[in-house]
Formats: sequence, C-alpha cells, structure tokens
Amino acid sequence: MAPSLITDEVDDVPHWLGPPPREEVFGPLGITVRPFRDPQGSNRVGLIAEIPDFEASQRFMRTERGARAMKTDGVRPGTLVVPGEG
Repeated sequence: MAPSLITDEVDDVPHWLGPPPREEVFGPLGITVRPFRDPQGSNRVGLIAEIPDFEASQRFMRTERGARAMKTDGVRPGTLVVPGEG
C-alpha cells in the first residue's frame, strides 16, 4: 500500500478540517488519511491517503455515496487531483 497525494479546493476549509465524515466513508474501504491545508490561506486542501485498493476507491468515488461525501465535505469536484507516483 503506497501513500497517495490528493488535492482539491473546498468551499469552507474550517468545515472540511472539522470532524470528518470521511472517516465513516473511507474507513470501511481501509483508507486512512492525513489532512493538510494551504498555509497561504486559499481554499486548496490536501490529503495523504493510504489506500489498500486504489481501483476499489476509484469505483466508490463514482457512486452516489461517494458524490454525497464530496458534497458534504464541500469539495469542488473539478479541482480534484490525484497524481500518480513517480
């Protein structure tokens, strides 16, 4: 399991950093995350995620529940970036 870097923009950074429903969403998939925010104060945030099955996580994010989780977190979907390693 390699760590993944995920960045995006959110509507409300303090809300995004608050008690995360993402643990409820990602926990059953075995995914753990560490959140980060832009020190310059923009709405850009990031996660370092340990994802045991990347393909399963991508399938989940295309589901209605995955879309609701992003909406609840205030994620701006068009800004989501998951770069590949190396």
